[in-house]
Amino acid sequence: MIGQIYIEGDLRIGGTIEGEVEVTGDVEVDDMAKVKASLAGRDVSIRGQVNGAVVARKRLVIARSGSLTGDVHVARLIIQDGAAFSGKVSMGGAAEVRPARAAEPEVPAAEPEVKALPEPPAPIVAAPVAAAPAPRVVAPAAHVPVPKVAAPAAQAPAARGKGGKAGKATTAPTRGKPKRR
Repeated sequence: MIGQIYIEGDLRIGGTIEGEVEVTGDVEVDDMAKVKASLAGRDVSIRGQVNGAVVARKRLVIARSGSLTGDVHVARLIIQDGAAFSGKVSMGGAAEVRPARAAEPEVPAAEPEVKALPEPPAPIVAAPVAAAPAPRVVAPAAHVPVPKVAAPAAQAPAARGKGGKAGKATTAPTRGKPKRR
């Protein structure tokens, strides 16, 4: 068979196929099968000859009697003793199947138009400023003479002589000539 095959379910190949094969389930290539096609399936088991790329979403097994020439993209790979393999291996979690069908034209999905919205201006944040006390202005004092005021003279108590009678008060000598009495 020559062409593209898409099957929902499992596929067992026992003859010759050329082209592309995509299966939602498991693919088995029997001992006497010759495949010149890309294969894609969940679990792929090769016991015959395959020339082409293989994508196995879960596991690819190349049995003792199997031979594979082509690049593979798999989640898990098992190559038994005696099997032949030539190609590159890409391994990852769950390998994704590339669509093999070319009958339907691929229309690229229109990307949504992204418009940049203007951002509102950021608020201005200022740190609080502590109010400094107003400086004290002291006017120079005018020189005002202070009048000297004489303090009232203190009077000394009268000295008492003998007999308790008041006598002459004694005062300290004064300057100048002493006064006579």
